[in-house]
Amino acid sequence: MALVVYWYDFICFGVVAAAFIGSLWVLWKKEAASRCDEESVYESLLEARPDADGFIRATPRAHVGSNQLWTSCWIRVHPGWLVLTRFVSFAVMAGFLVWDIVEWDASIFVYYTEWTFVLVMVYFALGTAISAYGCWVCFTTPLPENSLRDEFVKTDVEEGRIANSVTYQAKNVWCKIKLQSHYAQEEFQRRAGFWGYLMQIIYQTCGGAVILTDIVFWLVIVPFLSNSHLGLNMLMGCMHTVNAVFLIVDTLFNSLPFPWFRLAYFVQWSCLYAIFQWVLHACGFTWWPYPFLELNTPWAPLWYFSMAVVHIPCYGTYALIVKAKNSILPRLFPHDFVRSY
Repeated sequence: MALVVYWYDFICFGVVAAAFIGSLWVLWKKEAASRCDEESVYESLLEARPDADGFIRATPRAHVGSNQLWTSCWIRVHPGWLVLTRFVSFAVMAGFLVWDIVEWDASIFVYYTEWTFVLVMVYFALGTAISAYGCWVCFTTPLPENSLRDEFVKTDVEEGRIANSVTYQAKNVWCKIKLQSHYAQEEFQRRAGFWGYLMQIIYQTCGGAVILTDIVFWLVIVPFLSNSHLGLNMLMGCMHTVNAVFLIVDTLFNSLPFPWFRLAYFVQWSCLYAIFQWVLHACGFTWWPYPFLELNTPWAPLWYFSMAVVHIPCYGTYALIVKAKNSILPRLFPHDFVRSY
């Protein structure tokens, strides 16, 4: 190994290992939940399963129907606008990434910024494809009986939100819903598939990651750590701005929830980056892209622990943005805005 390991480095390894294992435990407890109980409302991606008697329990509040992936929280906004904004965001970010590669070559991918930037691009690319597919399915599916196309589109959006905003007021009684028709059963049980789940996970990972990269860059690197590799210029400023701007714009339009427990995916993303850096240096890479990742200093455990803890306020900041959206906008536009839980 080209990487020299000191005794205090094992504390750093322990911090990353504990964060990764802890995040797996959170996902196992929350993501694997397939029902609601008397005390909590799970926000799992998995579908609720019907009981043996044919009943199906009420859908947990943050279960995401497939329509929420491509419809807007603004009732009067056509889903096509969401396709357009996501595609434009992807195209602009792709242009900046190409500019960055031409300027610095492919070695730029040793930075966490590029990892997060590409992840946000993947979200917009996937979101564009799913939004376009959703619009196509909506306007090519045979209409239900006694329903006009415009009414179907409107009620599909509104009923999808209502089904996902069920409140569980009875503490001692299971919420059970009997499906009365084949159409109602299909609508109720329709959930996001694999690509929809992946899109949500990437979205919630990006939320914390863009806040982390931009805050570290503007509040730590630019004032204190600027050098030949880490400095402020137009390209660097744009790379650490447009990622958050485009994601927040998408958040103001989309209908996706932002549950707290998916902080675990954000933590895993950063853990993978730290492990990548360790492997890179073990193979002979001698330069650290960020000084606070260096292992050859006794202060390394403190830096690693601090970076682990800062993930909570970073994810929380984006969660507050989503909460503010769902709290303020419905009051300002009660007839046009529907909360995304």
